Parts: sequence; structure tokens; C-alpha cells
Amino acid sequence: MRNEPSQNHGSQSSSAQAPAWQPPKVSRVSGGPSPLVEKALSDVRRKIYPRSVSGIFARWRIAMVFITQLIFYGLPWLQWNGRQAVLFDLGARKFYIFGMVLWPQDVIYLTVLLVLSAFSLFLFTAMAGRLFCGYACPQTVYTEIFMWVERRIEGDRQARIRLDEQPWSWHKLRLKASKHIVWILIAWWTGSTFIGYFAPIRELGMGLLTLSLGPWQWFWMVFYAFATWGNAGFMREAVCKYMCPYARFQSVMVDNDTFVVTYDHVRGEPRGGRSRRIDHKEAGMGDCVDCSLCVQVCPTGIDIRDGLQYMCIGCGACVDACDQVMEKMDYDKGLIRYTSGNAITDRLTQAQVRKRMFRPRVLAYMAILSLIGIAFVASLVMRTTLRMDVIRDRGVLGREVPGGMIENVYRLQFINTTESPMTLTLGASGLPELAVMTADHAATTITVDAASNRLVPILVRVPVEQVKPGLYDITLTAVAQSEEGQESTVVEQSSFFVPK
Repeated sequence: MRNEPSQNHGSQSSSAQAPAWQPPKVSRVSGGPSPLVEKALSDVRRKIYPRSVSGIFARWRIAMVFITQLIFYGLPWLQWNGRQAVLFDLGARKFYIFGMVLWPQDVIYLTVLLVLSAFSLFLFTAMAGRLFCGYACPQTVYTEIFMWVERRIEGDRQARIRLDEQPWSWHKLRLKASKHIVWILIAWWTGSTFIGYFAPIRELGMGLLTLSLGPWQWFWMVFYAFATWGNAGFMREAVCKYMCPYARFQSVMVDNDTFVVTYDHVRGEPRGGRSRRIDHKEAGMGDCVDCSLCVQVCPTGIDIRDGLQYMCIGCGACVDACDQVMEKMDYDKGLIRYTSGNAITDRLTQAQVRKRMFRPRVLAYMAILSLIGIAFVASLVMRTTLRMDVIRDRGVLGREVPGGMIENVYRLQFINTTESPMTLTLGASGLPELAVMTADHAATTITVDAASNRLVPILVRVPVEQVKPGLYDITLTAVAQSEEGQESTVVEQSSFFVPK
């Protein structure tokens, strides 16, 4: 025989004459702060002890913790062409992302990536609320990791409450110290990995062992480790409720057709404790047994039965807890479920709810995302692997040199964005018998190393009898030959000055 759900000491009993459910009302008392302000202040001071829960959404959260941390901790150790696959080398002003090298001139790609992220956030929020917050947000992920450590060392909810209420003793000190040591180790590992995205992580490991890191590396490592320890170990839900800006502006992107964690008040009210042996429908009671488990498992400490709240991160913990209670009571699952407000009031099926998710706002977001995404990928695919900037020598616009030649001096800035060196053959056109040579009068063939830049001064000459005084348009070219045999050409326009 299955156990009946536990009763919370603050539960209210219901009867057949219980009034219909209504959202809680808040009244203001003159001469003092409003109840909402008082509740917010008390919530800040109140420590939340989330209860562990199992279920499909708990398994999804665990899976997302493993996936996100496998990527975060493992990505810096991947090698690509003999170097770190993902490295944001701020000192050299180069970003290495697998086989692609981005330079400061490629900041447009970062801008487009941020725009894509923003529209993706708008789309996900319009469709499913704060789904990102509940499963993939770093604050949620590291809070899950820290709470798992806390449960393993101090026990589940009631054990942690009793431990905190006890006076300090050797047993309590040992448990608290063990927990914080593990937390600090995780936070330090996280901070070290974070720095590994901006400095070669293999050299970073040796620097840690020999204490030879630079001051900025120590600062950001300690800062990120401290932020992880503080946010995930102490602040936790306060970050989501009071510091995260996403919680504040999500309301403008959510409507009654958004798929969010919702309490079915039509089915659940009036709530109250009861025995499984009675017919609660005949007694005029709803399906909610008022066990408060949905509140106990909530990481932000809210009561989902009060309606959609900005503090809800959409993690689904209350759904798992409520489904377990419904199963014990032999009621249908889904009293708390992912659905929309219109589904509750209009009694829509899940198929109808999912169909209404694709409304004009969502379709507009999808269309914009698709267009920007296609343009972004196409731009990356078609981006030139060799860049050439032409800079005229302002000190010498044009001069006559021995041999009856008019000479102009230029500086060519080459950027090789590939992982292999390039051999360049320089050329010029636009005037008769136009000749190009490097400043040291060497050959017109130069080499640019892989993922590097090179500044090359060149001399462009033309016989004096071929031109009259004036300013002429010319074209400078560089034909690149890679080690793999691939050939590409870059062309830049400039001007050639002939003095009087």
C-alpha cells in the first residue's frame, strides 16, 4: 500500500462548502509599508532549503548540468592544428575558434552573434518562458552542483534545517568545513578553466604549479572563483529574484499562450488535506491536497499555486513533486504542468496548446532568426582568408629617382587568417609599365606566416616619359598561394601621384 502524502503543519482543510479558489489579494495598510514590500524584505532574510526531488524534469536538469559542464571544462583542452581549439588571445588580439581566426576587424561577427543570442532569447521566452534559466543558466547549473554537494554532506532538507538550528559543535563544524572545502575546490577549478579560455590552459596549469602567473590572470581567476562560490553557495535564488535583469523584462515577452509551469486551479481548487479513501469530488474538493511539496522543492521558494510569478525559473521541480503526490493519491498527473494560461481557462488539450504557440510574434522571431543566421553563416563561409590594407607614405607623395622613374611609396598590411603560411606575389596595374618591388629592392614575392600579420613597404614605379603630372588611379594586387595549393587574390584601389 502506498504512503499518503505528508501533511504540512500549516495546511488548511477544505470541505464541501469551501469557497471557489481566487488569486491571493494584497491590501495596503495606511501608515506603513505595503505587505508586498514586507514580504520581499522577509524573503531576503529567509534561507531557502530546497528539497530533493526525482522525476523527468529532474533528470533533464541533471543531463543539462553534465552537458554544459562537459563543454565548459573540456573545450579548452581540445587541440586544433597544434594549438588550443578555442582561445581568445587578448594580448595578441586574435580569437581562435577551431579552424577560424578572428581579428579585431572581425568585431562585426561578435555583434551579429550577440544579436542572434538576443533574438533566440526572445523566441525561447515567448514560446516557453524562462526555460533557459531553469536548465542552462550558469547560475542554475552551479547552484545545482553546489546543492548536490550540500545534500551529500549535510543531508536533505530536514537534516539541513536541523543542522543550522543546532548550536555550534565539532560535528557541525566538520560538516560545514567539508562542504565549503569542496565548494571552494569546484569554484577554483571553474575560475581556472575560465582563465583557460584567454590564456593557453596547458601553460596555465604549469603557471599554477610554479606560481608564475601574471597579475591579471591571478585577479580574474580569484574573482571568478569567488563569484562562483558566492553566487552558487550563498546568494542562489537571490540572484534570480533580485539581480537578474532577465527576470524583470520577461513579462513583456510572455502572454497567455506561452508554455510555462502552471498550476491548474480549475482542477485543483478548493485545496485541502484528505484521506485517499474518500471521494474528494463528492466532498467538493479539488485535486490539490495542500501538501506544500511544490513549495518545498522550489529553488526560489515560491508557491506556484499563486499564479505565474517572475521569480519562477521554469525548472519543473514542482511538476515532478506534484506528479508523485498525484500518483500516490491515484489522481491524474498534471495538476502542475507545462502549459499556458489559456489552456487552463479554456480547457485546451496539449496538442491545441502547442499549436497556439506558433503565433505571429513567435513566427516573426523565427523568421528574423533564420535570416540573420543564414547571413551569418554565409558571411563566415565566404570571408576572405587574406586581407590587404594599403597605406600611402604621407612623407613622400611622389618623387623622381635615378633611371628616369617616378616612384611612390606604400605600406601594405597583410593579415593571414588561415592556419597555414601563404606565399604572396605582388602586382600593380593602371599605368603603362607600372612596376612593383619591395623597399629593399628584393623580389615581389613575400611570405606571411599562419594566423599572423605582416607590414610590407613597397615601391611602385613608372617611367617618367609614360605619365604627365597629376593623380592617377591604380590597382594593387596580391596573389596568395597556400601550402595546400589553394590560390586566392586580393585587390585594393589606391592612387599614384606624379609631381610637376
